[in-house]
Amino acid sequence: MIIVILSALTLVSGVLTIVEDQRGKYSAAQILRVLTVLSIIGIALLGERGSGRSYQAAIVCGLLFSLAGDVFMMQKRKRFTAGLLMFLIAQILYTVAFFSGLRPGFSLWPVIPLSVYAVLIVRILYRRLGKMKIPVMIYVAVIMVMARTATERYLQLQSTAALLALIGAIFFLFSDSTLALNRFARPFRRAQAIILSTYFMAQYFISMSV
Repeated sequence: MIIVILSALTLVSGVLTIVEDQRGKYSAAQILRVLTVLSIIGIALLGERGSGRSYQAAIVCGLLFSLAGDVFMMQKRKRFTAGLLMFLIAQILYTVAFFSGLRPGFSLWPVIPLSVYAVLIVRILYRRLGKMKIPVMIYVAVIMVMARTATERYLQLQSTAALLALIGAIFFLFSDSTLALNRFARPFRRAQAIILSTYFMAQYFISMSV
């Protein structure tokens, strides 16, 4: 019941975050964004024991680092590099969680679409990154590993929890790709609405995998 309430709160506060951001009410949007992520963290903390304590701990820590990344990104003078570092740590923690309990011998075929996607994103962004080339390239590599591990987790376990983790990983790829394209390649209208909505869904599904 509490998870249902927190899910409803996540939905409402997430929608309001996007609405207030689009209206230019950035202070309200920032408060609501933090509230949304805190609700998602609450869901992960209430996870079933069957997911494993280490899995839950890694996901919760990843969400906390994501929240720290949000705080850095929301400052008037955006500390993008610091925020990127927080999200990089979050992706590593998610990878650790998704890797837990897997047997050796990963499937090879998921590497192909993820590699094609990574090459496409890098090709679009590379010349526009300037001093951010190395940090962004490292982040791209780490998030691709995270998505690869989430894919393998679902292929091996075939569970609802693993599927939720995979859905979350895919939404994260889409959210961060949109953010990168909007920031470094070509800014476009409503980009922030897409970034926030897919980001909230990514974190929500990952938290529900607990």
